[in-house]
Amino acid sequence: QVQLVESGGGLVQPGGSLRLSCAASGSIFSINVMAWYRQGPGKQRELVATITGGGGPNYVGSVKGRFTISRDDAKNTVYLQMNNLEPEDTGVYYCNAVIRSLGGWRDYWGQGTQVTVSS
Repeated sequence: QVQLVESGGGLVQPGGSLRLSCAASGSIFSINVMAWYRQGPGKQRELVATITGGGGPNYVGSVKGRFTISRDDAKNTVYLQMNNLEPEDTGVYYCNAVIRSLGGWRDYWGQGTQVTVSS
């Protein structure tokens, strides 16, 4: 079976930076799109950024210019570098990936990592 495990969350002051990582493990044949989502307090889960295997990154809303998504296909890992963090960035960040394994193509989610931006 395939698992996604996030790391790198924590407490940071406004204007600070964090780097999230998400490693996929298991019987992986291929990974298509990898993405980061987040869910703020009392809010619905929302897309933050995506990156495909051969294409460029895409960002949504207020994170443009502050966040950078990247991937290392040799390590089956996706990263999210978050700079100039704002209190509105607080939430649980989830990794998502479309992965081909023994059972074919499927959508997988990580367990989430908490990011808190506060002074």
